[in-house]
Amino acid sequence: MNLPEHVTLIEVGPRDGLQNEKNEIPTDVKIQFIKELKKAGFKEMELTSFVSPKWVPQLKDALDIIQYCTDEHRNLVLTPNEKGVMRAKEAKCRDVAFFVGVSESFNLKNINSTTKESMDKLLPLIRELKEDGFFVRACISTAFYCPYEGKIHPDAVLDICQQFADAGVDDLSVADTIGMANPLEVYELFSRLKAQFPDMLLTAHFHDTRGMALANIYAALQAGVDRFDTSAGGLGGCPFAPGATGNAATEDVLHMLKALNIETGIDMNQLLKAVEVIEPHLAGAIQSKQHQLNKQEKAVN
Repeated sequence: MNLPEHVTLIEVGPRDGLQNEKNEIPTDVKIQFIKELKKAGFKEMELTSFVSPKWVPQLKDALDIIQYCTDEHRNLVLTPNEKGVMRAKEAKCRDVAFFVGVSESFNLKNINSTTKESMDKLLPLIRELKEDGFFVRACISTAFYCPYEGKIHPDAVLDICQQFADAGVDDLSVADTIGMANPLEVYELFSRLKAQFPDMLLTAHFHDTRGMALANIYAALQAGVDRFDTSAGGLGGCPFAPGATGNAATEDVLHMLKALNIETGIDMNQLLKAVEVIEPHLAGAIQSKQHQLNKQEKAVN
């Protein structure tokens, strides 16, 4: 088997995981959630987003989150546009992320711009940020399927990734936004991405809509990917992607990687403690297998 010895898990629960949560989560609970996750050993994490509270009210407390949760590690903040970048700079953030949908329809629904219009705006911002020493991540949404257009051609994904690479981004996070990809498609796309961008940080981002997230992660591992976005408790969903369910659950991914003798540096027990912090405040139940097993074991004991 072609498997790496070490994998980096980028915890996205505090941002991507909570952005679609119906209940308003108190800021102090989010801060505790993040701090417990950091204790588990995460060195890279999506903390929040400088997006308009009108569109994502759950993240209106971004400044408070940044103030209390940044440290020497990589603390990513989503900055969807120039205004978001300005707020990130004012908050002294040094790690930022942008997103764009490969699908024109998705991009229009999401940010009211075509993919080309988005790229024309983002690329100059990225070049400016790189000149100022920022770490920049590019999140490529609907890289496999779109809820409006169906299957996305891999060439379109590689073209957008090339534009981001030419602008100097540090990390490409390529997402199965609605959880429709299968392992064969995953292996083929990420094999091409690894071949085209051998020196780029390349991250895979999967949703578990059809229960395929772990299988797709295994396929990406086979293609040489050693970085994955995961969400504690399997939290997540996209307000602009009908049908998209939660992200791959960090604890379930961690269990699989440990079974494959792949190191992550993440402590499972501490991770599960973090999930317990956020669980009482959620509108729905946490579905991750490891969390359910943990609760069952506690009930028996």
